[in-house]
Amino acid sequence: MGRIFEKRKHKIFARNAKLSKLFTRIGKEIAMAVKAGGPNPEANSRLKVAIQNARGMNMPKDNIDRAIKRAQGGEEADFTEMTYEGYAPGGVAVFVEAATNNPTRTVANVRSFYTKCGGNLGTSGSLAHIFERKAEFVIDQAALKGRDADEFEMEVIDGGADDVVRDDEGFIIYAPYQSFGSMQQKLEALGVEAKSAELKRFPLVTSPADINTARAVLKLVDLLNEDDDVNAVYHNMDLTEEVEAELEKE
Repeated sequence: MGRIFEKRKHKIFARNAKLSKLFTRIGKEIAMAVKAGGPNPEANSRLKVAIQNARGMNMPKDNIDRAIKRAQGGEEADFTEMTYEGYAPGGVAVFVEAATNNPTRTVANVRSFYTKCGGNLGTSGSLAHIFERKAEFVIDQAALKGRDADEFEMEVIDGGADDVVRDDEGFIIYAPYQSFGSMQQKLEALGVEAKSAELKRFPLVTSPADINTARAVLKLVDLLNEDDDVNAVYHNMDLTEEVEAELEKE
């Protein structure tokens, strides 16, 4: 399953958000973590992971410290985590994760993006059969600190990973979403810090798309990603090599 899973993951690509958007997203995650469990990362596992991800994104330490202090001092707004599910043109499923201090504003914006691109926003749970949520840990080769790669792979599989993908740069480890905490603890016990540790959504079924459908879907993805309230966008669009080649020319 692993290699097919990874190939599919990369084929159903999403455009990278700008660095400033990534910093905004991780800043909100830090704020929510502090408000939920306090400012001490050693006593707050959610904050510990958020700081780890911030470092993996090369977020300056001063930015991290300021985000913690703002949340601790009550200067940061209260954010509510929301999800939105719908379909783009061609029946492509698009799942949106957001963190917002104004749900009314966010749902109005998200609905307008779907409508503008010829899609429609559905009801909560309508895409439950299309996406599965999994834990993803990205490990740089250097993080192993000389540990044998084969031995490390066996250790994480024993620790609950259901898929491990290796390349020259390191590892991507996948585990059931319920195992996020236990896998994080396993890596800590091994003395290996992940570059990123996240819960992501992966398609169980895909939807083929021609070039016009692909353009419409990517326009919707771009509009959603540009919204400050949106944290992540997932879709199940499947592209042929020919369509990918056409998109790369644009």
